[in-house]
Amino acid sequence: MSPGKQALESASAVPMAAGARLEKMRRRVRLSRLALFTAIAAGPLALGIALVSGSPTVTAAASHKPAAVRSAATAADPAGYAQMFLEAWLRSSADDANSAQARLARLLAPDVDLPDPGSGAQPKAATVTAVRSVQQGADAWTVTVAAQYADGRLHYFAVPVAADARGASFTVTGAPGVVAGPARAAVSRSPFKVGVPLDGDLSLALGEFFGAYLTGAGGVDRYLAPGVKVPTLSPAPYTAVTVQQVSADDEAAVAGRFPSGGAAVRVLVRLEARDAEGRWPLAYRLALKARSGRWEVAGLEAGAAQDGGVR
Repeated sequence: MSPGKQALESASAVPMAAGARLEKMRRRVRLSRLALFTAIAAGPLALGIALVSGSPTVTAAASHKPAAVRSAATAADPAGYAQMFLEAWLRSSADDANSAQARLARLLAPDVDLPDPGSGAQPKAATVTAVRSVQQGADAWTVTVAAQYADGRLHYFAVPVAADARGASFTVTGAPGVVAGPARAAVSRSPFKVGVPLDGDLSLALGEFFGAYLTGAGGVDRYLAPGVKVPTLSPAPYTAVTVQQVSADDEAAVAGRFPSGGAAVRVLVRLEARDAEGRWPLAYRLALKARSGRWEVAGLEAGAAQDGGVR
């Protein structure tokens, strides 16, 4: 082939290649427009995907619900790690760097100095408990840890911790600092507004139930509504139980005559339990149903808010 003819063919190939690229770009634009119009018809979610991706595959994405994603913060919470460090740190001393507590504190926080208590230092912390975790960034947390001392003192420490997203590794990144404790939360008013006489049928039934439940006297099945199960406390923790106060959420609990079958109330019971070591105030919330001329326990919950809480 002559040099002139070769040059001519090379020159003609340039516009052909450019034209092919231009046609390819036009085809991509047409597909993107089609995807956008399809997403508009499919709804706001698909439209958002189309605007971000510019891909013609958004029609498939719009036809599926988004998958649930587990929060990485939940998995990574380093509260237990911070609690373990602070307990070791408070019980260690720079003068005894080879003690078990000092070695543990150094292992959990390699760059944190140990304390240096004097010879007349106050008692070491008796119990240490993590009470609050706050994520400060992608891998940074601050854990508030309460330290209670044998002499009654209570201090709160903020412990900075680094954690990976999977919760597989942690490191205390700085010395703890004493901070104020969590504020006291407001308590909503109790729904149990109706006082129930202690000599009435409902209070007497509750006394018999808790006598069986907390002292093991006779079992609780005979006090339960059909289908209700209450696990047995074994061994029974108390020797005697006295009902101190009963409050209900419905006037049916104090009706002059026994309510008809099917009547239901919720009650808050405050009672006093005794054992060999003393007296213990306890509180329970229960659901009761009337059947065959008596009240039966339909549900039991401990740790209920006390009657007459504040807003």
